[in-house]
Amino acid sequence: MRIAVGNDHRGCELKTQVIEIIDKLGHEIHDFGCQIDEVVDYPDIAVQVAEGIVKGDFDRAILICGTGIGMCIAANKVRGIRAAQCYDVFTAHRARLHNNAQICCLAAEEVGAKARIIVEEFLKVEYEGGRHDARLRKIKEIEDKQCQ
Repeated sequence: MRIAVGNDHRGCELKTQVIEIIDKLGHEIHDFGCQIDEVVDYPDIAVQVAEGIVKGDFDRAILICGTGIGMCIAANKVRGIRAAQCYDVFTAHRARLHNNAQICCLAAEEVGAKARIIVEEFLKVEYEGGRHDARLRKIKEIEDKQCQ
């Protein structure tokens, strides 16, 4: 898979760990984050990554900021994106299985050692489809109405 990774200044350390995890899994990595603790605006990074997902440049993405919340909110403003804040294996699993989330948002200040199992779960689980398709269609209809 082609995986985009983005982070703000609060997520530099965790991003390094996430890239190592993705690399060990054998996926292609595209790094959109800042490299040092320079202050950057997370919406700029979130939108760049989310637009890459929508265009088909990437299969999935991991976004990292201090809480994961800002990245998640910003990414979800891009039409067609389903970003989920994942804070454990259960939420990563369900984000993919039930919601077909393309982006996993992580809290650099909270996830810590759980990052490996969260990222691995998010990347391995496939969307279940079935009864969830109708729900995702409803989400798309909401987006379509808002964009008119």
